[in-house]
Amino acid sequence: MVTHVPSETPGDERGMLLSFVEAQRGALRRSLLGLTAEQAASRPSVSELSLSGLVKHVAEAELNWLRLAQQQPNEAARTQETWGDSFRLVGDETVEDVLKFWDGVVAELEEFIRTVPDLGDTFPLPPAPWFPEGERVSMRWVLAHLVEEHARHAGHADIIRESLDGRTAFELIAEEKGYSGQS
Repeated sequence: MVTHVPSETPGDERGMLLSFVEAQRGALRRSLLGLTAEQAASRPSVSELSLSGLVKHVAEAELNWLRLAQQQPNEAARTQETWGDSFRLVGDETVEDVLKFWDGVVAELEEFIRTVPDLGDTFPLPPAPWFPEGERVSMRWVLAHLVEEHARHAGHADIIRESLDGRTAFELIAEEKGYSGQS
């Protein structure tokens, strides 16, 4: 989805990266505009993905990367047995609950990134089959990865939303901004 992403101040790398992460968050949030809980949870294809599940997943993924960068335990860590629950609402969870949780993660991540002395500061990646042993990544890398992760799922959300009711990302942007398209 092509949208203009302004930097906070020209030449401000930290603000620019945070703005690009926020642009992708916005795309995911917009995918829910005007939908009922049932529509948000529906799966209009053979995929297991739903809009509410995607939003829950990116919120939990963002928290996970924040905790890794902070080198703190993740209070919402998933196990192999609960991994699938990160892609769907379970129990009495609601879209509003997930968005509120994500708002808290966003505020904490942004405060953390704005106070990190240097975006080049690194932390170790945990042992996992998909990470090279002993690898370290920077705060800059985490922000770029969040853009990548959120953009991937924003693309999924575009397809799911259009499959549900034909609404495109451009239409949702216009609705969010209150633009009726008429002069």
